[in-house]
Amino acid sequence: MPPETCPNCGADVPPNAPACPECGADETTGWSERAREDDLGLPDDSFDYEAFVKREFGGEKLRPHGMRWFWWIVAVLVLGVFMWCWMR
Repeated sequence: MPPETCPNCGADVPPNAPACPECGADETTGWSERAREDDLGLPDDSFDYEAFVKREFGGEKLRPHGMRWFWWIVAVLVLGVFMWCWMR
C-alpha cells in the first residue's frame, strides 16, 4: 500500500497507486516504512523566509555602482548624437 505522501518528492499519492504520479517512486525505488517526508527538507509552517535569505545570501544587497555611471554616459552620448543630427 503506497503512503499518502511520496517520501521522495512530497507529492500526494492516490490510494492503491502503483507509483508516485509526480516522480515515479514505488515500493522498490523509494517508498517504504522507513522513508519519511520529514527527511526531504521541505519548508513547513514555521519556515522563516527572511532568515533563510539572510543565511543564504548575506544581509546586504549588492548594488552595482559602476553600472549606474555607465547608463548616465550612454544617455549623454545618445543625447549628444541626437542633438548633433538635429543641428546638421
